[in-house]
Amino acid sequence: MILKGDFHTHSIYSDGKNTLEELVQAALAKGFSAYGFSDHAYMDDPARDWGMKKEQIENYKAEIARLKEQYRGSIDLLCGIEQDSFCPLGVDGYDYVIGSVHAVEKNGILCEVDDSLEKVKENLRLFADPYEYVEEYYRSVASLPRRFNFDIMGHFDLLTKWQEKEPLFDENHPRYRAAAEEALKALIPTGVLFEVNVGAISRGVRTTPYPNPALLHSIYERGGDVIIGGDCHNAANLGLGFDSALALIKSCGFERVVSLSSKGKEFITI
Repeated sequence: MILKGDFHTHSIYSDGKNTLEELVQAALAKGFSAYGFSDHAYMDDPARDWGMKKEQIENYKAEIARLKEQYRGSIDLLCGIEQDSFCPLGVDGYDYVIGSVHAVEKNGILCEVDDSLEKVKENLRLFADPYEYVEEYYRSVASLPRRFNFDIMGHFDLLTKWQEKEPLFDENHPRYRAAAEEALKALIPTGVLFEVNVGAISRGVRTTPYPNPALLHSIYERGGDVIIGGDCHNAANLGLGFDSALALIKSCGFERVVSLSSKGKEFITI
């Protein structure tokens, strides 16, 4: 298998279905040589209950440390975190960090961009037009490096989650492209990896990964690197959609993908 592991995964510490050890067993059954845990960080907001509880953080790190020792020689385990733009705590003590934007704020209302289709459509009415919503989202994405240090940009164009079901805006519209390209300009110089995320495929809401081909072409042309992330919330879906992600990456000009290990980045020729 050319892809050595998955580094965007969620357990019962946040909004996943499985324990950490169940996920390790699934990774071993899949033939992975490396695997990263990246539960959602603490959110400090009762309405956003899909984040880790504050009192769970040290237990999360300790359990992963135990599993690293238990499975040493069988699989290379990494302790990561997915840090949202609205997370209040720091990112120290992790092997890697995924930076993500799941919401934009309008009139004091937090609008989750990957909420249900009905809720996203309701939130869109708060904005002057869909492209104001798009621009606010990509401004938040561009601001991430000023907020905290991270290694992977998670699902860069997450706000397109429902586009295959019901297009809410035109991804080729000049305002959309300009907003996305401005975010890429801010991110590329930091050296973060861009995740090709297949999570919406396993949830049955998309047939293609994020980001879209036009944005992947731009990332390639700007000298960015990519890593495939499953955004796995259920061990049964581990590795699902990786082949389509790899095919998309190759079609956009990339000749390598990145994997992670306890030694750092590994570049894999494709």
